[in-house]
Amino acid sequence: MAFHSILCSPFNLILTIFVLFSCCFGLCYTYNQPGYNTFTVSSFSYPQTTLRPFDLRYIRVDLPLWFSSLSISLSSDVDLDAASLRKTPESALPIICFRGGSPPLPEVSNTSLKDLVLVPISNYSFGVIQAFPNVEQCFPMQKNITMKLTNEQISPGAWYFGLFNGIGRTRTQSKMIVRGPAYAFSANITVEGCTTPTMWGQYCNQTVDTLSCVPSAGNISVAKSYNQTSKNVVSCKNSLETSCLGDGEQKLYSLEVMGVAEELTIMAMNIRLNVMATNNSGNFIGVNLTCFVRHGAIPSAALHDYSGNISKAPLSIRSPKVGRWYIAILPVNISKELGGTQNSNTKVCYSMESQVLECPIGKAGSNCTWERFVLQTILRRGSSPFESYYLPVSEKVFSKSANFPLEPLLSNSSYGEKPDDIWTYFLSEIPRGAAGGNIHIQLTSDTEINYEVYARFGGLPSIDIWDYFYANSTRSSDGSMFFMMNNSSKEKVDFYILYAREGIWGFGLRHLNTSSSASKDVIIMSISLERCPKSCSSHGDCKLGFDASGLTSYSFCACDRRHGGFDCGIEIVSHQGHIWQSFCLIASNAAAVLPAFWALRQKALAEWVVYTASGIFSGLYHSCDVGTWCLLTFNVLQFMDFWLSFMAVVSTFVYLATIDEVFKRAIHTAVAILTALMAVTKATRSSNIIIVIAIGALGLLIGWLIELLTKYRSFSFSIGFDFHMLDRWQTLKVWVQNLIKTLFRRFRWMFVLAGFTTLAFAAISWKLETSESYWIWHRYNNVNRISLSLSLSLSHVVHKMFAVCGT
Repeated sequence: MAFHSILCSPFNLILTIFVLFSCCFGLCYTYNQPGYNTFTVSSFSYPQTTLRPFDLRYIRVDLPLWFSSLSISLSSDVDLDAASLRKTPESALPIICFRGGSPPLPEVSNTSLKDLVLVPISNYSFGVIQAFPNVEQCFPMQKNITMKLTNEQISPGAWYFGLFNGIGRTRTQSKMIVRGPAYAFSANITVEGCTTPTMWGQYCNQTVDTLSCVPSAGNISVAKSYNQTSKNVVSCKNSLETSCLGDGEQKLYSLEVMGVAEELTIMAMNIRLNVMATNNSGNFIGVNLTCFVRHGAIPSAALHDYSGNISKAPLSIRSPKVGRWYIAILPVNISKELGGTQNSNTKVCYSMESQVLECPIGKAGSNCTWERFVLQTILRRGSSPFESYYLPVSEKVFSKSANFPLEPLLSNSSYGEKPDDIWTYFLSEIPRGAAGGNIHIQLTSDTEINYEVYARFGGLPSIDIWDYFYANSTRSSDGSMFFMMNNSSKEKVDFYILYAREGIWGFGLRHLNTSSSASKDVIIMSISLERCPKSCSSHGDCKLGFDASGLTSYSFCACDRRHGGFDCGIEIVSHQGHIWQSFCLIASNAAAVLPAFWALRQKALAEWVVYTASGIFSGLYHSCDVGTWCLLTFNVLQFMDFWLSFMAVVSTFVYLATIDEVFKRAIHTAVAILTALMAVTKATRSSNIIIVIAIGALGLLIGWLIELLTKYRSFSFSIGFDFHMLDRWQTLKVWVQNLIKTLFRRFRWMFVLAGFTTLAFAAISWKLETSESYWIWHRYNNVNRISLSLSLSLSHVVHKMFAVCGT
């Protein structure tokens, strides 16, 4: 099974598709309309692609920091309404999934299926999505889908969307046949950007003031009770010392958090009105400066990460993520402060300042007393792309393997009144293009492990801020679709973060019960970036694929016949069931003994060889196909099975023609070449059944013609004009009657009827075959195919043939 992807980053691709498709329906705007300062950053057209059952495609879209909108237009031949959608099994359900940072995985856990929005996006021929609040959403495929997402809705970076033709645990299971509905889709994706970096919004018509940041000595009033001698303070200010806003007006700011920080503080100082209020004592406590803060995108009252009234107290953000932060300041209640007087010239003025508090290199925590280590990436030799492990950059440990001792690196002090709450941090980076890999974290010890492990993308985790965590067997992120446990116990912590986002990851170890002697136990830790989790549970092979652009590699498991699931950890067919399936498919080929024995008794040695070899290779092929035993490679066995099956049917037809062996050898050679080409090019196509019957019938017809021309060369009608028409019609009538009598004498028609009846049963069995019921119906197919050869062979009269035409 092949898994692929597209060009650009997933979200850029999504926006491009939606914009172009919206233009087709008159839903988009001209790029250079007055007041719109946008330009096309990238535009991509994904050609029509067919997704066969259980196939998928990944599309990556990269959104730069200055992007303004992403447009996606997607059209397909899927035609599902709400009623048919509810009846469609998940194994045949075509869906589209979106995720920011890494490829989506809709069926990696049972809980993820509950989160699917299994309703049509729109009841019309195309849907328009105006908002995208959840970056991990799945929708059923529609005939036409359009979407336009702006920088006010989503963050810049890598975005992915995946198209799946069937989901569920059987998607990765190896199948003997793959049948089901396929669908084709095409897409157009456009990414637009702002011509001026200081402009923002969908049409780049909003001004964003960039706060310039410089190291500062710190301010004790801002830093509260922190010890400033152990912290680095970066002060960020606006180029304009004072900003004035009217009631309801909004001002936007941005600042960059360059590295891992402990705290981001946003303050408003020198708050005052720009005019003297006559009915006011000068106390402006009633004027509120509401602050909305969001990482990566413009905040609003409806969509933000943090908010607060900074006219009352500074807004503090613990452990801010690395990257760009956007701040919106919105004054309210100015008219109320002025006693209800409405004056458009009255504004509230303030000075904007932000401070980023950073610990020295190698330190972390509120008091900068906890240890923090950078992990060095070490690529594994001879492994797949990006497969690597991480070791701490420290003189305290030296390791040549993927494991390192934890004890020399642990923090040995706590902060405040929590002596049993000590943290040790590690920082690693997932490189660009490795979002299809899995982070594997392990802690092993001979005794009980008293650690909790927390992971967070873009910053350091804490007890309140984390993306994934493991505390014990009952408290973890096991409900998350991208978190997978792996045989954890009291002496072992082992879990995966699936399809980890590319960028900086912070890992925190919270050490409990430090007063006990357990702190002296030897604990080994390993952090690695691996391909397939659990090595496909030893029930499959790990495969590597790329998105359409080739910028991101991802791994997936190709499971065996008995297992499925993302890691091949789900048993679909029991061991007893597998034995029964193998027996039915292999033993059914024993029916080939009957036509082979009959051919040997009639000394039809060529047919005997074909029937015998067909039965043997069909058994060997199904033995390999069901995963029992492979004598030769799968491709060789498949070719031999189909080719000999084709030859068995055609040879039976040729045998029915009683002609010299010289002509039979010539016909056999010709049909052997034709059937070999059919078997080596596309053996499993359904049209081969009709083609084989047609070739056999043609061979039989040619044999009859040769026989007719050989025995009755002298037979011909008079060329001259015969006035005795009654005599000629009488002669023709006698000839037809003799021909019919000869045909009835030549074949045993009960066997002919039996042969074509078994052929009908074979066609019905083929029609009823599915990926799940293949082992049931294909065994009947084997018997029916062999019965056809036997019945048609028995229908042949072995004594001397009668004349075709009467004299």
